Amino acid sequence: MIVIPAIDLKDGKCVRLKQGRMEDETVFSDDPVAVAGRWVKAGARRLHIVDLNGAFNGKPVNGEVIKAIALAYPDLSIQVGGGIRDEDTIEAYLEAGVQYVILGTKAVNAPHFVSDVCVEFPNHIIVGLDAKDGKVAIDGWSKLSGHDVIDLAKRFQDDGVEAIVYTDIGRDGMMTGVNIEATVKLASEISIPVIASGGITNIDDIRKLCEVADEGIMGAITGRAIYEGTLDFAEAQKLADNLTGESK
Repeated sequence: MIVIPAIDLKDGKCVRLKQGRMEDETVFSDDPVAVAGRWVKAGARRLHIVDLNGAFNGKPVNGEVIKAIALAYPDLSIQVGGGIRDEDTIEAYLEAGVQYVILGTKAVNAPHFVSDVCVEFPNHIIVGLDAKDGKVAIDGWSKLSGHDVIDLAKRFQDDGVEAIVYTDIGRDGMMTGVNIEATVKLASEISIPVIASGGITNIDDIRKLCEVADEGIMGAITGRAIYEGTLDFAEAQKLADNLTGESK
């Protein structure tokens, strides 16, 4: 299982939000490229980047910063989400060196789009399902849809997506621990990998996820914990390698 550092971008800066609220932010750095370098140096194999402005605006806002990170670290696997709503945006990111694009709101509102881009850009599409009480949220978490997480995940699995990033909104940025039960429930219902997100606080959360990694959990995204120091990233990845075997 891989541990994936998150870089959330707002107005060109590296921030973290609590439960997705744009007004409840903590700025960690005004140099996201340097922050990416910090995690690369610590041994990160993949980076999770979210364009927060893009998620709310429906189109990329921090795209140039993301491209700069991809250019600076060409050997790093990067997955990007936030405001990706059309083929041109996907193509631009992939051409810039991003390995995976994460579809969220667009995937929920227009599921046929997912099947189309899986054909057009095979092996590069991930869907992010952000849920509260089992229902998927859209538009930067500002709205709850009536869609069930597992039902949607099964559909996108059939479309050919590479993985599902599953976030428990209630836990995200709150440092209250990952929702193991809901993550395992989703992973056990589908055959594609699940990447856990939301609430990871310390090394115990990584250990708990490793214990259920065989259910289909390939990675864990962590943000606030590694910036505030309650989780040592390098230590977390070393533990994951020891418990689950090294995974590139």
